[in-house]
Amino acid sequence: MGNLISTKKIYLSSPHMSGNEQKYINEAFETNWIAPLGPNVDAFENEIASYIGAKGAVAVSSGTAAIHLALSLLDVRKGDTVFCSSLTFIASANPIVYQGAEPVFIDSEPETWNMSPNSLKLALEEANTEGNLPKAVIVVNLYGQSAKMDELLSICNHYDVPIIEDAAESLGSTYRGIASGSFGKYGIYSFNGNKIITTSGGGMLVSNDIEALKKARFLATQAKDPALHYQHSKTGFNYRMSNILAGIGRAQLEVLNERVKARRSKFNCYYQELAHLPGFNFMPELKNTYSNRWLTALTIDENESGISVNSLIKYLAIENIEARPVWKPLHMQPLFRGAKYYPHRDFQNVSEEIFQSGICLPSGSNMSEEEQQRVIHCIRKASNQN
Repeated sequence: MGNLISTKKIYLSSPHMSGNEQKYINEAFETNWIAPLGPNVDAFENEIASYIGAKGAVAVSSGTAAIHLALSLLDVRKGDTVFCSSLTFIASANPIVYQGAEPVFIDSEPETWNMSPNSLKLALEEANTEGNLPKAVIVVNLYGQSAKMDELLSICNHYDVPIIEDAAESLGSTYRGIASGSFGKYGIYSFNGNKIITTSGGGMLVSNDIEALKKARFLATQAKDPALHYQHSKTGFNYRMSNILAGIGRAQLEVLNERVKARRSKFNCYYQELAHLPGFNFMPELKNTYSNRWLTALTIDENESGISVNSLIKYLAIENIEARPVWKPLHMQPLFRGAKYYPHRDFQNVSEEIFQSGICLPSGSNMSEEEQQRVIHCIRKASNQN
């Protein structure tokens, strides 16, 4: 019982090094490739593209930067609209604002917690009638679970609107056997410190459009024209990944499948131990998909369980355990007050329902069995089911 009362902090999702990162870092130092380009960057791009089955990739400083580049490549500008999943981290939508465009938020549906095809269809029908189709639709794969890509692609293709697939949280997941992040015109990944693999900070833009990726590299390196002197005809960004961080990413990618297996194991353990508790409902996994289970997420019905999400998070914090609410829907954020929003159905706002009752549990691939049992013990105790 000693392990259960340990005071060591259990984090939501901490970095998990493989031990091979130092090899690539040392190579960068020994060859003096410290700049935001170099052999590790080139190799990391090729390895990611190969892993997901895309024709190419561009390594950048963050997933947010990758979304911003995708919007730039699609010529999103002031006066345009971009549709975006509402139930996501704000980084999915901030680049829309960077471009001076207007976000329109689309609700979730219950089977994946991701973008509702029903809502998207209605939103595009209205936009088409008004003669104001969006320049793009940003579809987010929440907590590793792929959205209903067949339905969403069919709807968008009907109106010839490109999809940017925000797979920041879903590297290693698949939809009908195909890699998450490879369905849209552009896909993006994040390698932030809490992601399933990390470069400490970083991201990747992927696509089958090689010419567009060449332009992305150009924009990401301050849009320097081919001239002897420093000449610039377009607005560029300082978005390229460093050769050192790309080396960390290469070592992390080598163990990605192991990390996915570990996260899924954590989810399965939570499910076996807690799913029978009254009011506990775990995030579903859509048929013919394979989620990396980046974070174990569930909803808790306070009326059935006798405990609210906020109360449980506070209780776990006292026990030195980090848990978080699910993302607050973007249409509820003060920054986007007044933005257009399409619910899943009349009088049914799925994203709001999930936000009110959702919680993310510690899910790190380096969390020990003893630590996970400590979390489970505390949850049972808090809900009087010990």
